[in-house]
Amino acid sequence: MTTVAVLCDPPRPGLVLPDLVDATSLSPTEAADLYTALTKDTVRAVVDSGGELIVNYRPDEALDGEGAETEVREVVADVVDPAEVRFEKQVGESFAGRAGNTATHLLETEEVASVAITRPEAAFLARPEIDGAAMKLRSTDAVMAPAPGGRVYFAAFGEPIDFADCYAPPAFETLTNRVLDASLDVQFLETKPYLETAADLADVVTSVRTRRKAGGLVPRALAEWVEDAGLVVEVTDGGLAVTR
Repeated sequence: MTTVAVLCDPPRPGLVLPDLVDATSLSPTEAADLYTALTKDTVRAVVDSGGELIVNYRPDEALDGEGAETEVREVVADVVDPAEVRFEKQVGESFAGRAGNTATHLLETEEVASVAITRPEAAFLARPEIDGAAMKLRSTDAVMAPAPGGRVYFAAFGEPIDFADCYAPPAFETLTNRVLDASLDVQFLETKPYLETAADLADVVTSVRTRRKAGGLVPRALAEWVEDAGLVVEVTDGGLAVTR
């Protein structure tokens, strides 16, 4: 069994998905609603898998305002009974630091067999990827799941590595190099979207709508958000763009 840590923020307008707010017509509130949907789907993917879920949230002392844990628990409650979920505060200044602290603590102090790190932005993470990574970890030391742009939507480890700045772009190469530098082996999952930029949003909206038309599987909460958002995907000189 792999322990899967979902590193997330409370879904507050102005805090989450800031690049989308800056580069698209989404309001801070709409971005927060999207982040809420992404968090629900990511938690659901872990719950449906054979992994053990930890919701790793950024605490009040790292943010402006109070009530971070309560806000995150309310999101999770739409998917699973919060009483059955382990909630832990993130510790560290950067995402790499927080991910590294979580993975190292679980592997070395709690002696779990393996640990995976993911985020709500892993828009199409589902049970097959989580269970597939667990299967691979029976014969390898780490599993990386790449996203476009050299990013990583899921990373799993059976042994600790040097996590300092391990998500430095391109994170896929940086993390893989750290695994190899530790004389460990690594395998890979298929590339999937990561929802962070305006271009990502266009790809994800297109994929969700196309899959639904064809009767394919889509993340439940994300699909509901896309249906309600009233967005239009257009072809521009720079590629696909999301408009109203």
